[in-house]
Amino acid sequence: MNAAALTPRALLLALAVVTVWGSNFAVIGATLQSLPPLLFAALRFTVVVFPLIFFVRRPAVSWRILAFYGLAIGVGQFGLLFIAINGHIAAGLASLLMQSQVVFTIGMAMVGGNERLKPLQYAALALALGGVAVIAGQTGGEVTATGIALVLGASFGWSLGNMAQRAAGKVDMLGFITWSSLFAVPPLAGLALWFEGWPAIETALRSTTPAIWLAVAWQAVGNTLFGYGAWGWLLARYPATSVAPTSLLVPVFGMASTAIWLGEALPPWKLLAAALIISGLAFNLLASRQAGMRKL
Repeated sequence: MNAAALTPRALLLALAVVTVWGSNFAVIGATLQSLPPLLFAALRFTVVVFPLIFFVRRPAVSWRILAFYGLAIGVGQFGLLFIAINGHIAAGLASLLMQSQVVFTIGMAMVGGNERLKPLQYAALALALGGVAVIAGQTGGEVTATGIALVLGASFGWSLGNMAQRAAGKVDMLGFITWSSLFAVPPLAGLALWFEGWPAIETALRSTTPAIWLAVAWQAVGNTLFGYGAWGWLLARYPATSVAPTSLLVPVFGMASTAIWLGEALPPWKLLAAALIISGLAFNLLASRQAGMRKL
């Protein structure tokens, strides 16, 4: 499959997804002040599964793909991401560093499929990697080496989920997200019990407020059901080399929302890292448009 430009409607859908995902980092940072990270992740996917699983038919996808996706996104992406934001890296920076999933996703698409990068897309990846390098050079304070490692692991989990969605093909995404999330709940709950302990879990659950439950519901409905459902729909219909880089807009909303709601500072090095990554997005979109125009 050769790189193809997103249609205007598909581009608008992708922008809606990354807007939701970006602003969600402020919600995550605020909620982790009240909930342990693994418990938070387990609650997120529990709300995705129940009660919807009783009303949504399982899609025509193998159990293996459903389980792989649920583990990659539930444990690999969000388990590691929530732990990272819980004291190891600022939420806004996590939103920026998570975009390394673009590198992982495109690399997997090139190795496992017939997708090839255009010259401008090589430049786009170089700029994005430059932004990641700027973040890595700022360890201390808002960034720790542990935080960087955890977010890179979360990014890799996201990219594995992208590949599983593409392998599933054009299926009912609501059913796919719901049934795959079933495989995320038990390991997240088990890890929460093991690492966070029942006393901490019980205390957190007893002290939850309506605002906390609203944040959990937003994680489930806005970010998981809509966000990953729409993202999977796009990946099933367009090359990963065209879809994945649109997520580079996530840190724009992520850094802006965490600066406004959580008071995170925006020093020059953060803006430089963001500028490099967003420039990479612009190069990729230009390359995709050129490829699309050549087919007309």
